[in-house]
Amino acid sequence: MNAQTEQVDDLRLVALPTAVNVADMFVRFSLGEWRLRAMQDEAAQTARRLVGAAVDVADRQAPGLLLVRLRLSGSHLVVEVEGNRLALPPELASGRAGLVDLTAGGHLAWCELPLPSGMNASAVPLPRREPRRSPAAEQMGDEPDVDPEVIQRILYGLGGNPTP
Repeated sequence: MNAQTEQVDDLRLVALPTAVNVADMFVRFSLGEWRLRAMQDEAAQTARRLVGAAVDVADRQAPGLLLVRLRLSGSHLVVEVEGNRLALPPELASGRAGLVDLTAGGHLAWCELPLPSGMNASAVPLPRREPRRSPAAEQMGDEPDVDPEVIQRILYGLGGNPTP
C-alpha cells in the first residue's frame, strides 16, 4: 500500500452549527472534482459527524476555528477535522478513526474511508478546470483591445517596470 498523500483539499470554518452544513457542501464539491461521486454520501456524513462533534464541545461565547481536510492516501480517503477542542463522535469510535493530540497544540480527529474497490489514491485524476468568463464579460462580447503602451504606463506607475 502506498501511504503517500496524493491529493488534499481543506477548508477553515468557525466552530458554529453552520459549519456542519458547510463541511457537507465542501466534501461533496471536492469529491465531485476528484470524480469520487460514489463516496459523496458516506464522506459527507463522516464530515458532518466529525464537525458536529467539534461544534458540540466548542465554547459558544468564543468559538474557535476548525480545519476540515480531505486527503487521498493509499487506498483510503481520510476525513480530518483539526481544532483546539474536539471530540470523536461515538458512532465513529470503532474502526479506522481516532483523535490525536498535536504537538503544536490542538487536536486532530480523523476517519479513513476505503476508496472504491480496485482504486488507489494515485489513480484519482486531478480536477480540470476550464477557463470561464464572467457573465459580465460574456455580455460585453469579444475581448477588449489593450494598448501595450497604456499597460507599460500602468506598470511604471505601480512600480512594476523601471522604464517609463
